[in-house]
Amino acid sequence: MRVADFDFELPSERIALRPARPRDSAKLLIVRPDSFQDLTVRDLPSLLREGDVLVFNNTKVIPAALTGLRVGRSGITAKIEALLHMRLDDSRWKVFAKPGKKLAVGDRLRFGGEGRVCLTGTLDATVAAKGESGEVILAFDLAGPVLDEAIELVGDMPLPPYIAGKRGTDERDRSDYQTMFAAEEGAIAAPTAGLHFTPGLINCLQESGIAAEFVTLHVGAGTFLPVKTEDTQDHQMHAEWGSLNAATSQRLMAARAAGNRIVAVGTTSLRLLETSNLEVFSGSTDIFITPGYRFRAVDLLITNFHLPRSTLFMLVAAFAGLERMKQAYAHAIRHNYRFYSYGDASLLFPAS
Repeated sequence: MRVADFDFELPSERIALRPARPRDSAKLLIVRPDSFQDLTVRDLPSLLREGDVLVFNNTKVIPAALTGLRVGRSGITAKIEALLHMRLDDSRWKVFAKPGKKLAVGDRLRFGGEGRVCLTGTLDATVAAKGESGEVILAFDLAGPVLDEAIELVGDMPLPPYIAGKRGTDERDRSDYQTMFAAEEGAIAAPTAGLHFTPGLINCLQESGIAAEFVTLHVGAGTFLPVKTEDTQDHQMHAEWGSLNAATSQRLMAARAAGNRIVAVGTTSLRLLETSNLEVFSGSTDIFITPGYRFRAVDLLITNFHLPRSTLFMLVAAFAGLERMKQAYAHAIRHNYRFYSYGDASLLFPAS
């Protein structure tokens, strides 16, 4: 399909710069094939059925945005920004560097300063390899848990460009941009549908007989990258690591066998469930879901409102129908829904 088919106009004032407080007070647009309904996230227990299973992504966002200096072989220094997006081993990460074109293999990078430094005073790395579009492999001087602690100290939360371009990150983002389920470190973007859930809402759901299960998908930088091709079939997704353990797989299979619905909380959970088909899984996935895809594992989807021409809008169009989602987004804009990572949510029923 043409990427242009997934375009729409969004007024800039509809982009949320802070999350709703309390989190479950966010608006929730119910999108059925024949109707829309305007509610709030805390209404979910009345919308789901006893026996339904909500599947959350328990990844934890790390402060993956690093700023520092590049020290070239000539000794000249220049400012450098690096966004970690995939760990390769104890000391090496794939990163998107800016400006990446000026980096050469062997260059030394030094991150830190401004009062936030690791025990050695800085976090240093060497450019070990270069890829395309600013992607490089950095070999850090530290490794393992010591490296993790240094990144925690010198890094910033990697807010999406549409937020970071309007305001700087602050300490509030360290908690705001993290779900209550965050446990497995490794993501550089939050599974944002999960941001709407609170302990009180989870208790209400459980009292209604609605179960909660957890998978892991470490959201990578690909979630921020624009689709630059003219046709969807020419776009290459960046791989992300995920897992679904045996106990969770058993319970999900049993729920499905009993005729209960699997409700993915977020596109990241959906992508992992569709990759695994509810079976035990551990590895990388680059699944790219566009209209025409046949869903095998997920019955309902809770998700935020996504960017035009993005892979995430393509995914929801595949799930609920392209024209239906364009109508839903137009409805959301008219009714002052808040868009993107810190914005409101929708509950999508599949296209009939």
